[in-house]
Amino acid sequence: MEGSRMASPAVRPAANKKRAKPAPKGLWRRIREPLAKSHFAKGAVASLFAGALRFIKLTNPYAEGSFQLAGGVYADREPLIIGLWHGQHLLAPALYPSGRGLVAMVSRSADAELNALVINKFGIEAVRGSGGRQRKSKHEKGGATALIALKKALDTGKNVCMIADIPHGTPRDAGMGIVLLARLSGRPIAPAAIATSRRTVIEKSWDKTTVNLPFGRCAVAVGPLIEVAVDADDAEMERKRLELTAAINLATEQAYRMVDGAR
Repeated sequence: MEGSRMASPAVRPAANKKRAKPAPKGLWRRIREPLAKSHFAKGAVASLFAGALRFIKLTNPYAEGSFQLAGGVYADREPLIIGLWHGQHLLAPALYPSGRGLVAMVSRSADAELNALVINKFGIEAVRGSGGRQRKSKHEKGGATALIALKKALDTGKNVCMIADIPHGTPRDAGMGIVLLARLSGRPIAPAAIATSRRTVIEKSWDKTTVNLPFGRCAVAVGPLIEVAVDADDAEMERKRLELTAAINLATEQAYRMVDGAR
């Protein structure tokens, strides 16, 4: 008893300290594991996200001059490989025409599993690509497997969507994967971008993720198709990669100009 009373003053100051609020990233890490183990929880969260995307689409009428992600001006050239940037693609599942088949490449990381569940809610098939946290050998194997699956989808007449820049690499700089798929499949790449007039940017994210908000205007821009010859050598592949980078950046500028007007 005496020892307990002597120890009490030492613990009081610690009890009075304010607890630091967990950072959003740390909070996500805490809930990610139990979420990953619950099929019901994952399905419920995916349904909430899908519902939010549908609401954002509903409350953002298309701006004048907007394109379509499929079935539009390049309908006679389908199936296409639709190329978008990381962080600018969140609204794409809701904007894609529901009657047109689409297969999208999604990372193999645990965090991206929710993305796959969300796009499934829109009838879009997910092909799991390699994640950045895996070892190099597994990364390459996963990437090759995903490219084969995407080529098979194109061969059956389905459009394919790939995020052109590499996860946690240089944002808005196309990787070689999407160019390689175009060479292997013989199908053209449609450089595309999506923008809404009301949005918020997560500045601390590596790709400056743009979250689309309701009650504004929406625009889709699609640039001229990019063809990659089946016999393209390394130098030509690099030239096409740079061409694609410039084309998606131009489409991005056009999409934001349509929703924001001249500034």
